[in-house]
Amino acid sequence: MNKERETYFIGGDGLRLQDLKAIMDGTVEVKLSPNCIEKINFSRNFVQQLVQDGKRVYGITTGFGKFSDVVIPQKETMELQENLIKSHACGVGEPLPEPIVRAMMVLRANALAKGYSGVRLSTIELLLDMLNHGIHPVIPEQGSLGASGDLAPLSHMVLPMLGKGEVTYQGVRMPSSEALSKAGLKPIQLIEKEGLALINGTQAMTGIAGYAWHHIEQIIHYADLISALTVEALHGIPKAYHSLVQQVRPHPGQIETAKKLLLYLEGSKEVSEPGQLRVQDPYTLRCIPQVHGATKDAFSYFTQVLSIEINSATDNPLIFAEEDEVISGGNFHGQPVAFAADFMGIALSELANISERRIERLVNPALSGLPAFLTRHGGLHSGMMIAQYTAASLVSENKVLAHPASVDSIPSSANQEDHVSMGTIGARKLVKIMENVYHVLAIEWLCAAQGVEFGSKRLGKGTTIAYELLRSSIPPLDEDRILHEDIIMAKKLLKSGELKREIESAMK
Repeated sequence: MNKERETYFIGGDGLRLQDLKAIMDGTVEVKLSPNCIEKINFSRNFVQQLVQDGKRVYGITTGFGKFSDVVIPQKETMELQENLIKSHACGVGEPLPEPIVRAMMVLRANALAKGYSGVRLSTIELLLDMLNHGIHPVIPEQGSLGASGDLAPLSHMVLPMLGKGEVTYQGVRMPSSEALSKAGLKPIQLIEKEGLALINGTQAMTGIAGYAWHHIEQIIHYADLISALTVEALHGIPKAYHSLVQQVRPHPGQIETAKKLLLYLEGSKEVSEPGQLRVQDPYTLRCIPQVHGATKDAFSYFTQVLSIEINSATDNPLIFAEEDEVISGGNFHGQPVAFAADFMGIALSELANISERRIERLVNPALSGLPAFLTRHGGLHSGMMIAQYTAASLVSENKVLAHPASVDSIPSSANQEDHVSMGTIGARKLVKIMENVYHVLAIEWLCAAQGVEFGSKRLGKGTTIAYELLRSSIPPLDEDRILHEDIIMAKKLLKSGELKREIESAMK
C-alpha cells in the first residue's frame, strides 16, 4: 500500500459515511485521534480494577449468553476471551469482499475508540495497523443473527489479531501469522473484556450497509438522468415536473427529482407539450418525481440511521468509568440497521421496477412509436428484445430479495437471546438488490440512447452528457451483437462514478 497516503483520524465521533469510501478503497491511512486516548486508557484501568476487586461482571468474570451466571476464576479470564473468539468463529459461505472487511475493521475500531468498551489502546492500534497494512481477515458472509451483534463475522475479523485464521495480504490468501510477520506486526493475547468488546457489535451489518450506501447514492442520481433520456426517446411531456405540482405535495425527494429532471432536459427539442402528441404521459414518465422521490426520502432515513450507528458504542456490557458504572444493555441489537436495510432494499427495488417498465415502453412499438425492439431491421435482427427480458428477470428477483429479513427472529443461546434482528441478512440482500438495479439502469440507458437514435438527437443539457458518455464506449445498435458485453460496459461506467462526476461538474 502507498506509504504517502493522507491520514484520517478516528475518535469515536465524527466519522462520516462519505469518509468510508476512501477507507474502503485504502486511499487513506487511519489512526486514532489523540483526543480519545485518555478515555480509552481510563476505561481500561476501570476494568482492571473490577477484576482485581473480584466483582461479578458479565463477560469479564462470567461466561456468555446462557452462561452469564457461571463465574470464571480470575486466573482463567484471559483464556475465557480467547475461547470466546475461537468458539464464535463459525461463519460459513463466501468471504466478504475486502472493501466491506475494511469497513468492518474501521467501524469496530471507531466504536472502541469511544472509550466505553474497556479494551487496551494497543488492541485498537493493532486492528488499525492491520487495516493500514492491507491485512484483511477472511470473513465468511453467513452466520450472523444480528444480535448479540455480528458475533460470527466479527470473531473471524478478530482471529488474525491472535495469529489465527486466514487473511488476504498483497492479493494472496495466507495464514494470518504469516501475513503479520511479513508486515512486521505481532499477534496479541486478549485480556479481560477484550474478546467480548471486539465482537459484540453491529459492524458487519453496518459495514455492508455502508458499502451499499455509496453506490445507492450514485444510483439515485443515475435513475433521474437515465429516465430523462427515456423521456426524450419517447417525446415525453415535462410539464408534469412543473414546480407548482410539487409545491402542493412537498415531499423533499419529489421536489428534488422534479427539479433535476427539468435541469437535465433543459434545452431539449425532443420533448413535447400537452396535446402535441398526447394529453398526458403514462405513469412511468409522468410519476418519476413521485416514485424516484420516495426512494430518495427512504435514502435520507437510511443515511440518518447509518450516520448514528457508525459513531455508536454497541458492545455489552458498557463501561461508564466516570460514573463508576458497568451496565448490561442491548446496544448490540441490530434492529435499527435491520429496518433501514430492509426499507432501503424495498425502496431501491422500486427504481428498478419503474425502470423496467420504461424499458418495455421503449422496445414495444405499440407504446413507443419507435421501431420494434429499437432495431431498423426487425426480423433478421432482434435488437433490444431480450435485454428487456433480462431487466424483467432482475426486477422479479428483487421482489424476492426485498422481503424483509427484520420480520424474522429465532431464539438463540438457550432462549437467553430470545429476539434477534437478522440485520446482516437484510444488509447482504440490499447489496444484491443494488447490483441488480445497476444492471437494470444500464439496460435502460442502452435502450434510451438507442431510442434517441431515431430522432433528431437535439437533447437536453444533462441528457446530452449521458448520451455522449455512453456512446464514447458503446456505439449505436445498427445490427445485432452480443448485448451482454454492452450491458456490462454500461454498468461499469455507472459504477465507476464517471457519469455522476461529469453531470455534477456540468451542472455547477
